[in-house]
Amino acid sequence: MSIKAEKLPFEILKCNEATDIRKCSLLVKDGGVIVFPTDTLYGLGCNPYNEKAVEKIFEIKNRSKTNPLPILASSITDIERIVSLGSTGMKLAQIYWPGALTIIVPLVDQNISYKLRAGKMSIGVRIPNNICALLLLRDCKYLTGTSANKSGEAACKSSSEVLSSSLRGFDAILDGGTVKERVQSTIVDLTGQSPKISREGAITSQAIYTSLKME
Repeated sequence: MSIKAEKLPFEILKCNEATDIRKCSLLVKDGGVIVFPTDTLYGLGCNPYNEKAVEKIFEIKNRSKTNPLPILASSITDIERIVSLGSTGMKLAQIYWPGALTIIVPLVDQNISYKLRAGKMSIGVRIPNNICALLLLRDCKYLTGTSANKSGEAACKSSSEVLSSSLRGFDAILDGGTVKERVQSTIVDLTGQSPKISREGAITSQAIYTSLKME
């Protein structure tokens, strides 16, 4: 069955419409789940303080609840309200944000969903380099930043790929065309004695270590 023939159980909104971005922000604030573009892949977003919305993300993705979700924000100031970046995290943030680097650091705001962080006292944070995502985040402040796909399935690089996938259960999709990077963010964990690359993505581990003068 073609996508056009389906009666879609969600709204399709546009990044180039300010009223649509506002509508997505209100959905998030009301406990909804949205699909939105970032600089890397399309993401599945909700209010990271809302336990029910976070639980819905895990259900939609069929994601293990032992696997924490990252959080996106639009500024370092907003990031520092929920985590402690430390000197190393701040250095990386100033070099790579907005951009495709997720930094795992200690949590400060314990009101962040317990389920989102899988009970841990650390989370991954990032500022995406995407105008649409940043405008959305300036309004709703924070979003979960997990990729918009079921666990084990291919990540989506455009709204059409999301619509063609098996992913359902969200309330709206914010269409921003095809994403720039087409690859996951790199994840660096700063909770140990020394920085550790947990996942290599758009930014190479060599670039990270060079930035920190660790080679």
